[in-house]
Amino acid sequence: MNKNPIDELTQEHGPIKVMLRVLEKMNEKISQGEDVSNTDLNNGIIFLKEFADKCHHGKEENLLFPMMKKNNIKKELELIDVLIAEHVVGRSCIKNMVTAIEMKSSDKAGFADLFVKNSEAYVKLLDQHIDKENLILFPEAKQSLSEEKLKELEAGFENVEKNIIGEGRHAELHKLIDELKRRYLSQRQGLKMKEPRFLILGLVSFAVGVLVMYIVEKYF
Repeated sequence: MNKNPIDELTQEHGPIKVMLRVLEKMNEKISQGEDVSNTDLNNGIIFLKEFADKCHHGKEENLLFPMMKKNNIKKELELIDVLIAEHVVGRSCIKNMVTAIEMKSSDKAGFADLFVKNSEAYVKLLDQHIDKENLILFPEAKQSLSEEKLKELEAGFENVEKNIIGEGRHAELHKLIDELKRRYLSQRQGLKMKEPRFLILGLVSFAVGVLVMYIVEKYF
């Protein structure tokens, strides 16, 4: 692995955030009465269960959090308890999303209501959860854990990847989220890429207008 295990956790937040944005797009489509395929819905659940929860949250709950708790630093202990509780709430949201998908063919209205409700709750939860880890807990971990402990953590993470998630599975899950990103976010990304161009044109137009007004006032 040969990298700081805390940085590894931070990097794993990237694909998870992509999945949150995919969920938002799915919710938008479902709320508008558009169909989202069972394949895409199930692939999203697979990613959340295996990558976000089993892999990422598993590394935190079974390795990082217990290690940090041994330091007995009050502010770290309190935050870790909050984060673990949020993991539990997140799992409940995923469970309800699975239930919604199972009823999709027989009760589309019920599916839409249950899926969107829990998906929106999950997105809101995970967005702020990730911020707490990136901005507070992970910097604390880098400061409080010794080099020896970080190496121990690195070995533990490698064991998770090989023996719990399975060799090669991590890469497969990355391909899965890349495909969902392509299907649901490519158009949005394209629009975002255009925004700076329109902003520049707007600023240029404003500057030209100011210049014209100055010339008129000064010379006419």
